[in-house]
Amino acid sequence: MFYKRITLLILLFSTGLLMAQKDIYESNRFDELSLNHEQLAIIPFIAKLELRQMLTKDERQQLAEREGYAVQDALETYFSLRKKRKKFNVDFQNTDNTNAILAQNNIKYDNIDVYTVKDLCKILDVDGIISGNLDLNILLSKGVPTDFNFLDYFNGNANYGRIGIKISDGDTGKLLWKYEQQINKKTGKNTTELIDRMMKLASRKFPYDKEKKRKKRKS
Repeated sequence: MFYKRITLLILLFSTGLLMAQKDIYESNRFDELSLNHEQLAIIPFIAKLELRQMLTKDERQQLAEREGYAVQDALETYFSLRKKRKKFNVDFQNTDNTNAILAQNNIKYDNIDVYTVKDLCKILDVDGIISGNLDLNILLSKGVPTDFNFLDYFNGNANYGRIGIKISDGDTGKLLWKYEQQINKKTGKNTTELIDRMMKLASRKFPYDKEKKRKKRKS
């Protein structure tokens, strides 16, 4: 029984890793377009909520905004911690500064999606944008249910939505990198844990990782 459980865990982990790699896209022009990148800005994510409770349009908008900013904060925390260990070859603009500059230019959460990547990079004075989308049927920032039931993974009750993270080039507006992942009980109990786990899973594929760049040059 013990060995069967270990085998099952290994299988689940391997499957998760393979699925993560399948869900990662990197442009074949990444090295060319990102050659002079020095600083990226993380903007609030666009969230779409499919919640069970009845909400007014304004209430839904406020909750979506909160979720979008929560992911922005979690990504900044993740990148800041790894940047201190000199893991990346780019810097990340402080999100307080990012949001302040956006506000000064009358760019708000409810209209940021009408601006192009080129527009935002010019306004923020950065080389690229980290952005993304959230599709949620729970409020991730409040935390996901922590009770574990193996059958939940088969009947769909453990699936809470999907997240997509993308990096775009400021000069061309082209998509450079994208990572998508389903959100469930295994991906973390809140926004911070979700971002930490999914980015660690994708770390070998993260395009600005110094170690990855060194291996590319050697090959």
